Amino acid sequence: MKSHRIWLIVVLVLVVAAGWVIGNRPTKLGLDLSGGVRFLLQAETNPAVPKITPEVMDTLHAVIDRRVNPTGTEENLVQKVGSNRILVEIPGARDPEEAKQRIGKTGNLEFRALDPQTQEYVFTGLSGKDLASAKAVPDMNNRWKILLNFNAQGADKFFEITRKLAPSRGVLGIFFDGALQSAPHVNDAIAGGHAEITGDFTREKAQATVDILNAGALPVNIAIIEESSIGPLLGKASLEKSIQAGLVGIVIVMLFMIIYYRLPGLFADIALIIYAVLLFGVLKLTPTALSLAGIAGLILSVGMAVDANILIFERTKEELKLGRSVDKAIELGFERAFSSIFDSNMTTLITCVILYVMGTGLVKGFAFSLALGVIVSFFTAIVVTRTLMKNFMPEHGKLEHPGLFGLRHRDIPQQTA
Repeated sequence: MKSHRIWLIVVLVLVVAAGWVIGNRPTKLGLDLSGGVRFLLQAETNPAVPKITPEVMDTLHAVIDRRVNPTGTEENLVQKVGSNRILVEIPGARDPEEAKQRIGKTGNLEFRALDPQTQEYVFTGLSGKDLASAKAVPDMNNRWKILLNFNAQGADKFFEITRKLAPSRGVLGIFFDGALQSAPHVNDAIAGGHAEITGDFTREKAQATVDILNAGALPVNIAIIEESSIGPLLGKASLEKSIQAGLVGIVIVMLFMIIYYRLPGLFADIALIIYAVLLFGVLKLTPTALSLAGIAGLILSVGMAVDANILIFERTKEELKLGRSVDKAIELGFERAFSSIFDSNMTTLITCVILYVMGTGLVKGFAFSLALGVIVSFFTAIVVTRTLMKNFMPEHGKLEHPGLFGLRHRDIPQQTA
């Protein structure tokens, strides 16, 4: 019984924490619910790329998609249009200029050594193409800097460059899109493939630069040929109707659980409320933009949470009909339903992974929200419902009031264990 009390405390702590997150973090909405900005981009040729080929457009599309949707769950739309154009839609964007900077920067990172004779910087051959990853971190003075990790080839180049500059304490300039970011003196040869960019970075500027570096440089320059702000595609009335429909469905399900399963149904409804609080709290901790497709995924996961409880309660009723004590019937009910619940959730999660990997935009949002809902619903069905039943039902003895489980006295034989 002690372990069940501990789990009850854990659940209460999680609910309080989720409630705090819900009350203190904003909800990021998708384009269909919040509006945003739309850009139509056109790829431009240059001496190095005299023709815009499908391969160039594929690279351009991938780079822009990584820039505006670095987590893969923000539901920003990046779509090729014709042979040389790309449509970009960013939900919730309040600063079109910042969005244009993120999309349009060339993203060219170069390391140049300062020539002491000419006082000019000379390209060393080390560039963003040799970069494996970048990360924005605060320093000891709470100012922001960017940590760079090179790939194997880049690490070798960086070591050779610093080895040559170290004897004279040469200067290695770090340039981003042609602008000098920092110019440290090199005291020793640096192995390991790590470097950092310091400067007057705010958190937002550092993260935006990191997103561009991680996305890669644009293969060609782009021109913004059309720009517009768009309102919510659904509108407030449609959103309210969708939420009302979801709430009505949940209320009907909760009433059914109480009518058919009685006391366990009540516990399932409490677990369902806890599920909703935990899910919304976790959702707010992720960078996911909530769209109508995402809401559909969340509501679908509610059905899976109820399905799990139904399997458990039916198994528990079967054990009670065999004369088991209440605590034994509950234990066996959860134990024997677990494999079915686990398999069902795993197949759904596999489907979500496939949709997320192969889909884009709204499909990714649907897959992510459904997967998140399935994981949380599995926890509430297996842990929360079980904790409630173990803490608030008699531990031993034959069931005195079968009606509490939706059973009749004649359904319960002489207790056997």
